[in-house]
Amino acid sequence: MLRILIVDDEPPARRRLRKLLEPLRTSGRVAVIEEANDGVEALEKLQQQTFDLLLLDVRMPELDGFEVLERIDPNRRPFVVFTTAYDDYALKAFEAHAIDYLLKPINQERLLEAVARVEQLQTTAQLREQEERLSRLLDWLESQQQQAAPAPGPATSYLEQLSVSYRDRILIIPVTRLVSAEIHDGITRLYVLEEESGAPPRLRQHVVSYTLDQLEARLNPHDFMRVHRSAIVQLRHIRELIPWFSGRYKLKLTGDHEVIASRERSKLLKERLVL
Repeated sequence: MLRILIVDDEPPARRRLRKLLEPLRTSGRVAVIEEANDGVEALEKLQQQTFDLLLLDVRMPELDGFEVLERIDPNRRPFVVFTTAYDDYALKAFEAHAIDYLLKPINQERLLEAVARVEQLQTTAQLREQEERLSRLLDWLESQQQQAAPAPGPATSYLEQLSVSYRDRILIIPVTRLVSAEIHDGITRLYVLEEESGAPPRLRQHVVSYTLDQLEARLNPHDFMRVHRSAIVQLRHIRELIPWFSGRYKLKLTGDHEVIASRERSKLLKERLVL
């Protein structure tokens, strides 16, 4: 019997999926149907419970579906079926990487086919194959973003400080205090180390208007590295490299902040940091 977690920021979409799954629960093929209204709640539930199948929306606030995938503990990773409104081009990408998807509005017959496929794939060898397919999809997404991004022009000088709006003022922050810069739901966020003498390291988050590409072009590559399509980190603030799935690393940063590096960037990062 399957344990299913529905992750979608739209309540009507969650209700529809639950209703479409009800015949499977009634017939005894599904034991549990849980819901999460965003990626953060999904990760919390995945830490607390074990699920066999994740019905995962792609576009959500804070953490999108792909960012959720990258943060799931490899030892607790369920099968993943995307629920998406992507266009035909993106759907072909999912097909090429053999990741199942359901195009909204969800069709019940298509949903039942996806569930049946998961029931058939519950063997150790096929779980490893599923993990590799997920890894290839994430690598493909990163390569697409790199190709689409304009090449940064030569910087005349690297930034020594950043200006960010904070309430009714503008803060001037030395780049030495920038732990990471990340994109979540299309918004660039800076994670900055607060200055408090004698206190444990703590980060403050700032939303800025510039893109990660613009920021990367102005940061000294000796000190900073793009470790993922949606994250730049300052190397001096990396405290641990924790092996993650399919050759990736989870980076433990100052202030207990965590970032997942892509597979290719993990290799480069290890070369730079490990003697």
